[in-house]
Amino acid sequence: MGTFYPVRTKHKLIQSPVRVEDTSRCSSELGDRLYFATLRNRPKSTVNTHYFSIDEELVYENFYADFGPLNLAMVYRYCCKLNKKLKSYSLSRKKIVHYTCFDQRKRANAAFLMGAYAVIYLKKTPEEAYRALLSGSDAPYLPFRDASFGNCTYNLTILDCLQGIRKGLQHGFFDFETFDVDEYEHYERVENGDFNWIVPGKFLAFSGPHPKSKIENGYPLHAPEAYFPYFKKHNVTAIVRLNKKIYEAKRFTDAGFEHYDLFFIDGSTPSDSIVRRFLSICENAEGAIAVHCKAGLGRTGTLIACYVMKHYRFTHAEIIAWIRICRPGSIIGPQQHFLEEKQASLWVQGDIFRSKLKNRPSCEGSINKILSSLDDMSICGNLPKIQNVERFGENNLEEDEDVEMKNNITQGDKLRALKSQRQPRSSPSCAFRLEDMKGHPRAVSQPSRLSSSPQGSASTLKTSKVALSPSVTAKRINRGSLSSGASVRSLPNVIQKTESSCTY
Repeated sequence: MGTFYPVRTKHKLIQSPVRVEDTSRCSSELGDRLYFATLRNRPKSTVNTHYFSIDEELVYENFYADFGPLNLAMVYRYCCKLNKKLKSYSLSRKKIVHYTCFDQRKRANAAFLMGAYAVIYLKKTPEEAYRALLSGSDAPYLPFRDASFGNCTYNLTILDCLQGIRKGLQHGFFDFETFDVDEYEHYERVENGDFNWIVPGKFLAFSGPHPKSKIENGYPLHAPEAYFPYFKKHNVTAIVRLNKKIYEAKRFTDAGFEHYDLFFIDGSTPSDSIVRRFLSICENAEGAIAVHCKAGLGRTGTLIACYVMKHYRFTHAEIIAWIRICRPGSIIGPQQHFLEEKQASLWVQGDIFRSKLKNRPSCEGSINKILSSLDDMSICGNLPKIQNVERFGENNLEEDEDVEMKNNITQGDKLRALKSQRQPRSSPSCAFRLEDMKGHPRAVSQPSRLSSSPQGSASTLKTSKVALSPSVTAKRINRGSLSSGASVRSLPNVIQKTESSCTY
């Protein structure tokens, strides 16, 4: 193992191994101190260099073959760790080297964390951060994949994730100055509610409630009433259910919430009428919307993604990355390609929406009454509290629910079961924290601090296979696959070395 001799270029420093005595000649753009390295052997810190690794500390909890990206709490913990090292008096004269191993999955997550730090704290663009990570790289970074059972058909690159982080930062979706990591990690647990905020004050994704709270085969089930105090405290005013009916909607509406049913089959993609209906509901909602399907991952993430793509102009890759960082395992199989196909039309709809909003006289009312679809479909302003998509969609709701019932164990059941098997970090005395039954001063502006979630259930089985569009699949795989050299958009390929590092 060598150390690193910098070769300065226009945008970055490229490092190559040199003798140990040459370390004093190292320099970087961040006070000549911050480096990222892929090393075969565990290094020992020296008088001039401090090495650290998070490979065994920040570990992704997978469903199937998915392995990242690491969630928002882990990004936060990493940034805190690195900031502490950079500010430490005892390390003030040392180079700080974050090293990782050659395990492709750990290496990808480590690079993602370093890149996220560069975007959040060093104010690098995602492209600048990614180019630095590619400097002298040993091999292409392994792209992330979905939580489905089967072959990967959509590659999510580190660059996609960094662009998702930047978009979230730009739109105020998270703020590490006020982020409550303990709350995030508490509520992501199945036993504590299994929910995450995706957009602050607007969208909360959660696992579907059950008729009554109980422990079934070791898996905690939560009744609707268990969520009431938290929802009311954080201004959740509407619930959207995407799976078959398990509990009575009246239990939410009697408590003052609006409740909507927009069922479509587990693991599938929504019809255009369901997308339009969902967008209309969300654009008319006065408060935050809590969205759930069976596990709160696939169908839930897909529809929330449609709204964010329309109103914030996220690309399909950026929103998939952002939602998975908030709620790992979200958006699965064909749902990824569905978002890719819908991106252009959702952007056009968003442009039309904002144009009408800009030209609308202020006396005519709020944005809630503006058309939410590309066509001239008329949407009533006063929506009943319990709505069923049957009257708006092409599919018959009851027939679709029968199909899901006949399938017995669905994709959502399997994902919930896998999540429920995870070992809790602690043994809380109550699922919903007492302090969250009170008013929260940052409820609207701080989504991440409320969020988090994997899924749980009581049975483990295989996942259903879903047919994909060959053209979309091929196009997406070529964009980020290892076999194609993992070149990322316009970024150049890099020369592989045995050991490498990059600096900021």
